[in-house]
Amino acid sequence: MMRSLWTAATGMIAMQTHIDTLSNNLANVNTTGFKKSRAEFEDLMYQTLQIAGTQTQNGGRLPVGMQIGMGVRPVTVHKFFTQGDYKNTGNPFDMAIEGEGFFKVDMNGDDVYTRAGAFKLDNDGRVVTAGGHVLQPEFTVPAETSSVTVTETGHIAALDKNGATLAETDIEIYRFQNPAGLNAVGRNFYRETDASGDAVAGTPGDENFGTIAQGYLEGSNVEMVDEMVGLIVGQRAYEINSKAITTSDGMLQTAINVKR
Repeated sequence: MMRSLWTAATGMIAMQTHIDTLSNNLANVNTTGFKKSRAEFEDLMYQTLQIAGTQTQNGGRLPVGMQIGMGVRPVTVHKFFTQGDYKNTGNPFDMAIEGEGFFKVDMNGDDVYTRAGAFKLDNDGRVVTAGGHVLQPEFTVPAETSSVTVTETGHIAALDKNGATLAETDIEIYRFQNPAGLNAVGRNFYRETDASGDAVAGTPGDENFGTIAQGYLEGSNVEMVDEMVGLIVGQRAYEINSKAITTSDGMLQTAINVKR
């Protein structure tokens, strides 16, 4: 009976992790470029009372063993990089990647990567994120610029009122062998890790690299209905595990009262 108390407790802890993950997904349903996560679990060790295939006294063999599980534990929170919906903003500094890839941003000297292309201009005319982190390669829009264009292949140009080019550069995007292995550091940024592999730079539109859509933003890939169903299932699983604890406690109480 004591085993069941601890086993059910691991189930409650696991469901709490599940609910926490879903809650974060729902909280970011309107976050630009946000990618949803899913908590994944594995069963714990087993207490083996009989081993399948053990020879019996009459010369036969046990067709089935006897193993009692010790519960569950969270093993990973997997992030999914499927594309979100695209929204037409008309803002020339909003950019969305159609397909695979990330923008590279300089965050206090460190390279970080993002799918959120809601860029702005700082006081020096540089293209930056909402937090002031500079898009790489750095591009400065001259004061006399009349319009800014970004092609599907990442060529960004600042034009004067006559259409003459004042400044230009090419925006590269970056892919990872295993994007789920990236380290999310908040503010829509990711850092590469040994699990993700090294960032591979490429020109938008090349093989396996997405293209850039100017004037669009990529929304979150969270599906609210799926998350709400997951919340209901997680809540019921949490409740049933708590019921198992209550049942075990009642059985212990009964055993204690036998002596009285």
